[in-house]
Amino acid sequence: MKTIAIAATLALLAAGSARAEVVDAQPNGFEVRRQVVIAAPANAVWATLVTPSKWWASAHTFSGSAANLSLGAASGACFCERLPNGGSVLHMTTVNAVPGQKLVLVGALGPMQSSGASGALTFLLAEKDGATTVTVTYDVGGYFKGGLDKIAAPVDGVLGQQVAGLKAASEAK
Repeated sequence: MKTIAIAATLALLAAGSARAEVVDAQPNGFEVRRQVVIAAPANAVWATLVTPSKWWASAHTFSGSAANLSLGAASGACFCERLPNGGSVLHMTTVNAVPGQKLVLVGALGPMQSSGASGALTFLLAEKDGATTVTVTYDVGGYFKGGLDKIAAPVDGVLGQQVAGLKAASEAK
């Protein structure tokens, strides 16, 4: 557990100039937003984005390994995970994919998956001078025992780890 906490702290520090924000938090929903500049062109960032096994933290998977993740970048495809013994998890469904520009997924991540909550996770990519600004927004609504406002900050923290991973993986190419 200590190793996971240290890794999470390092991932947050690696986010560099990433901007984080809990935009709104109510008992019935929340919006969190992350923005980071990645020193890579949008097409390279896109290629990394649609390969979550390269950047998603294994600690935030059901199987314990990001190598089991896949993401279909076409409407109706899924952000899915293979589990041992033939099991699987559908984390989110792709509803809008514009290569190099925009990816929208709908569904519920982590503990929200077994509640009445769902959301839209949007990745916007904007390239300028060879660098790409990535804005990630997760809008969640519905029922979650105790209120969704109570988990907005932790969800923002986890999202921050993923955005830091995306930045690191995209810039490593």
